[in-house]
Amino acid sequence: MIQWPHLYSILGKLLDGHKSPPNCNGRGDPMDLSQYFTSSDLAGIAPEIILTITALVVLTIEMARISRPGIILSVAALGLGLAGVAIAQGGFDDKLLFGGMLYLNKFSMFLDFLYLFVGFLTLIFSQGYLERMGSKSRGEYPALIIFAVIGMMLMTRANDLVMVFLGLELLSLSLYVLVGFLRHNLYSNESGLKYLLLGAFSTGFFLFGAALTYGATGTTNFSGIAQAIAAGSILSDVYLYLGIGLLLTGFAFKVALAPFHMWSPDVYQGAPTTITGFLCTAPKAAGFGALLKVFMIAFPETFTQWQNLFWVLAVLTMTVGNISALVQSNVKRMLAFSSVSHAGYLVMGILVQDMAGISAVLFYLVVYSVMNLGAFAILSLVEKNEQDLTFRQFRGLASRNPLLSAAMAIFMVSLAGFPPTAGFIAKYGLFSAAIAKGYIWLVVIAVLNTLVSFYYYFRIIVNMVMRDEKESLQPATGLLTAGVLALLIAIVFILGITPGFLLEITLNIATAIS
Repeated sequence: MIQWPHLYSILGKLLDGHKSPPNCNGRGDPMDLSQYFTSSDLAGIAPEIILTITALVVLTIEMARISRPGIILSVAALGLGLAGVAIAQGGFDDKLLFGGMLYLNKFSMFLDFLYLFVGFLTLIFSQGYLERMGSKSRGEYPALIIFAVIGMMLMTRANDLVMVFLGLELLSLSLYVLVGFLRHNLYSNESGLKYLLLGAFSTGFFLFGAALTYGATGTTNFSGIAQAIAAGSILSDVYLYLGIGLLLTGFAFKVALAPFHMWSPDVYQGAPTTITGFLCTAPKAAGFGALLKVFMIAFPETFTQWQNLFWVLAVLTMTVGNISALVQSNVKRMLAFSSVSHAGYLVMGILVQDMAGISAVLFYLVVYSVMNLGAFAILSLVEKNEQDLTFRQFRGLASRNPLLSAAMAIFMVSLAGFPPTAGFIAKYGLFSAAIAKGYIWLVVIAVLNTLVSFYYYFRIIVNMVMRDEKESLQPATGLLTAGVLALLIAIVFILGITPGFLLEITLNIATAIS
């Protein structure tokens, strides 16, 4: 029964508080804001503050109509560089910020640098691409990329489901606009609308899962959830497992795990090519980073109940991705399904659930980002206005631009997992970690899928080298873009021949979350 006098007293207190000034408590005294955040909290989010200011400055330059591509690139690059300096100055010590909402450690620091690296290279590869595609907008594009980077940083710094949701939404809203950025292109408009509708649908799954998890455990904090599960003080097992399942569904959409991957080929094909390269690298790393933190910190006690589900997701994702890529005639759609298959390989590292698995996932994310950034950068160079990038249009590219075709061949060979490239070391790390945990059949299926992928990766090499076409593409490469591509190729070979340095870093970082 409702206690009406008690309800009246609550309403009276609320009304009294409402009459107080905004910066005062219910008694009219000034509020002590230090109880909500401290100077160390603000110092911890200095990279996000720097990036926000940078994005606003870029937009201001655009509004003042003094924008030039070089000026905007310089301002955005400066902001990304200063954010990197702020992250490095923060140190390697673990920090809890804003009452436990954010958790900074070596794991989040590693991924923050990866986001900044991918964002910076995307801005470089985008120079001249938008003009070739007929887009006159300049300032909004780098600003949206910077906002997306902020969202990714919040996702992997989060120590609370609410903060993961806020970072995920900031990232998603930026990507919705970037995917449909070519307003005159019907394919870009279609992909932006599809991504918006399906993204909003998947966000609902994530938010409902967070609500059920809160209802079962009484908290949305990762550590609090783990403590409630370990102590057995949960309201309902049904609420908890249903919440975990819905959270996993939301993550599965963001990282394109089968059967929640069907948006990716259409979105990847219609989006600006440089954004496609950005979309399948940094946001995927953010999705897997947040997924790792949630299941390693919040739900370690229930992982045995979900072990078989992750096994099925890994097999289904890598198999559907590789088989679908075999029948594609569009290169961007082929790489989209390739991205799906690589997501299946990464699930193997989460399934292992130990230091070796986490280290392998982090190493794989770095290598995968380098390979895909290079591949999509080359696609952006050969793409013409509203042209459909089919395999046929790559015929004879080796005779017209040998250096560019050689770079594309190197990235395809690395994606296929051939030695001495970094792709081979990345897959070997995941497979060996899975074998050590006894997932022999899973590794057998993964190896068979890798053999299947050789066909569609080498298909583009065959078209470039062994076939000729009078109307093939004749791309031109700028000095800056050529230099960055050379850097990416060097990274592919360095990490393939001497991967020990990065492997030591990732293994050290894995201790922060395992």
